[in-house]
Amino acid sequence: MRSKSFLIVAFALLVTGCAGQNTHDLLNKTTIAVPASDIAATHEIFVATTRQRATKQPRQVFDGDRSLTTSYARVDVTVPKIHQVGAIERAKGSANSNPAKDFTAKDVAYYENAPQFAKAVGADIAMRGDRALVFVHGFNNGFDDGIYRLTQIVHDTQYTGTPVLFSWASSAKTTGYLYDKDSATAARDDLEATLRMLAKTKVKSIDIIAHSMGNWVTMEALRQLAITGDRDLGGKLGYVILASPDIDVDVFKKQMIRYGKPTKPFAILLSGDDRALKLSSFISGDKPRVGDYGNAADLASYGVSVVDLTKTKGGDQLNHAKFADNPFLVQLLGKGLRAPAGLASDESPPGQLDDLGQGLGKAVGSVAEIVITTPFKVLTIATGG
Repeated sequence: MRSKSFLIVAFALLVTGCAGQNTHDLLNKTTIAVPASDIAATHEIFVATTRQRATKQPRQVFDGDRSLTTSYARVDVTVPKIHQVGAIERAKGSANSNPAKDFTAKDVAYYENAPQFAKAVGADIAMRGDRALVFVHGFNNGFDDGIYRLTQIVHDTQYTGTPVLFSWASSAKTTGYLYDKDSATAARDDLEATLRMLAKTKVKSIDIIAHSMGNWVTMEALRQLAITGDRDLGGKLGYVILASPDIDVDVFKKQMIRYGKPTKPFAILLSGDDRALKLSSFISGDKPRVGDYGNAADLASYGVSVVDLTKTKGGDQLNHAKFADNPFLVQLLGKGLRAPAGLASDESPPGQLDDLGQGLGKAVGSVAEIVITTPFKVLTIATGG
């Protein structure tokens, strides 16, 4: 019975994948001209990537092959006025894009080297209020998936700082789990270098959101920073949010022992019904992953806050991206991110969560619970879904 359930999970993953897209073209053949009133916003997404430039399928911009060096770019993405919180409206296929209905990448700029990129991103950070948000995507993600997910997060959370996508060389194939794990490991030095680059700008707070296997890259980079004695980037590290971490629990504990107990808000978002991580656990010798671990108090003992989303709804059958595709949760995330990490305390996040829960609980039909476990207490909040 147990093996049968895993086969069902595996089939679901092969059908839908973490990304859920059949094509990974970022740029469409044609884009329909629409009135400016049909566009909700245009977001400039800065990019540091260990992917190769796409030559066989240039509309992908960067593909799933690994590069030994980091490349840099900026992608401008429009969000349609009809956009619904938590959703990523995508054109079907790659022939046409309608900005009135779809997220649309309208322009790509490339930077020749790291100094050129640092100058551009530094200017943007200074213009936007001295904050930056680094997003690290997960397994089975094309370059397009990371671009559109970060755009959706920035738009839905109303994040006012500079968005930076760190895109490592995922193969964007459901059969590429081991390739992706090796690609993630190969990218940890590049993420460390990217964080150090951002810290040299006039930025005051560098927030990090990692998803799925992207948490492996992130934790390894943070561990390396700690080894060099600069774990908080000279005081500029802000929020660290680990969503659905695809990391072995014992490995994570060792990483946290090396990193030390955080002094800034450091949160794990997990869910006991995460079907993608059930398969990952099975592949990894039936060892629990952090993202569906059932002992929140154990994790919290390492100085992190654990947010259990098990009783909230996901946007797809895998329940692997609740932090971004559940309308309530993504707005909850935005509420937290809008308060600079330096002003956060042990008491303020639960208070913010409770206030937001009361407001949104009436707007969404069903009632669910978020359980927050910190090193000091356990808090249960009723939400709207």
